[in-house]
Amino acid sequence: MAISYDLEMATSWSPEQVARALLDVGRPLELFDGSVTPEQVARDGAVTPLRTWVRVYERNAAPWSPLVTDFGITPTVAVGFGIYKHDRIPEQQDDLVRLVAGLLDKVPGDAVLSGMETIWLMRRDGELMVNERSDIWPEHRITALGRPYKRKALAFSEEE
Repeated sequence: MAISYDLEMATSWSPEQVARALLDVGRPLELFDGSVTPEQVARDGAVTPLRTWVRVYERNAAPWSPLVTDFGITPTVAVGFGIYKHDRIPEQQDDLVRLVAGLLDKVPGDAVLSGMETIWLMRRDGELMVNERSDIWPEHRITALGRPYKRKALAFSEEE
């Protein structure tokens, strides 16, 4: 089973604009070199030095999607992260958080980061909420966010 996370955003930006912003955030962090193009990130994805696969894509959420039904967020663009599950998972998650924090600085709109059926963070109406679990958000990841936040129990509703 793959370890995957998605940053789903309800934004006016196109996938190509989000891909450019992702590279603008990731290059200074040395996660992508100059040879990676926005078109590549939006088509095939790109791989970070720790082997996390990252791809930006258009998101057409179904009306019954938990983001729509539970939170009233209809995502239009998503960033998919595929964690290389054989090595350095916590470090890959740290990179993921740094990329997401940078994207939240650049890309407007509501956003939800989730993976393995757990919501890591949510931005609604400009307010950032992070999952209250300290195993997801140890101090160094909270610091990487670099912005005010609230801790909150974030979860999708239970299926009947």
